Amino acid sequence: MSSDHQEQTDATSYFTEENSVDVVNGRTGANAHPRLATVMASLVRHLHSFAREVELTQEEWGTAIDFLTRTGQICSAERQEFILLSDTLGLSMLVDAINNRRPQGATENTVFGPFHVEGCPVRAMGDRISLDGKGESCLFIGRVLNLEGNPVSGARIDVWSDNADGYYDVQQPDIQPKWNNRGVFITGEDGRYSFIGIKPVSYPIPDDGPVGQMLKGLDRHPYRPAHMHYMIRAEGFEKLVTHTFVGGDTYLESDAVFGVKRTLVAPFARLEGEETLWRSDFDFVLVPSA
Repeated sequence: MSSDHQEQTDATSYFTEENSVDVVNGRTGANAHPRLATVMASLVRHLHSFAREVELTQEEWGTAIDFLTRTGQICSAERQEFILLSDTLGLSMLVDAINNRRPQGATENTVFGPFHVEGCPVRAMGDRISLDGKGESCLFIGRVLNLEGNPVSGARIDVWSDNADGYYDVQQPDIQPKWNNRGVFITGEDGRYSFIGIKPVSYPIPDDGPVGQMLKGLDRHPYRPAHMHYMIRAEGFEKLVTHTFVGGDTYLESDAVFGVKRTLVAPFARLEGEETLWRSDFDFVLVPSA
């Protein structure tokens, strides 16, 4: 074997600091799934570039492996620490933004969150969803519209929020009533919706695990600003997953999961002599499905 051929073989087969990306990606077979091969090749390039840029030490690498191991170990049917990690790194919001680009005037998407529950009962317009008697009552009211400003009939509006103590019912199944601060509402011909909940409160994401330790190490707080969740589905339209945020909340500009968008900050008006202490008006604008 010639020396030139030997050098070429070494450059493509044997791992070195300089050729690590080419060697790893060169092992991908001809029958690999095309999209998987594309994604993994890019991941390897960026991952190796990161290690070189920071000159990752063996100790730091070991710490990272331990962190990921503990992140997986704390996951359960009720808790997904890896999604929490993605959320706090801003990756969840970036993926959401890439996959939910909407035209001017349409309501923006934001993160789904871990506390939605399917099967919530359909309620009549104007019903009260807060069942535990806690919190400051709030009337949520508005319309579901299309891009032309016309009402959308038959839109299914799924809503959920924390209670006055900052917990969702699934976090306190032995304390809160089932379906507390949850409801499903179906719009009529006028596209209008209304229900009585509470003015939401800000709350910390679960910070007793590896992600919480990471936030502490980065001198970051774990709080989310107060918000009401909405998921709106209507025939002929793209599904909308979003929040409305309480204007003036302390954490609007430092949401732990980066979910706030300026267009989703809603007015909350204090009322006098009305059935509820607060009122929040917000219209949702849907995009036709492709």
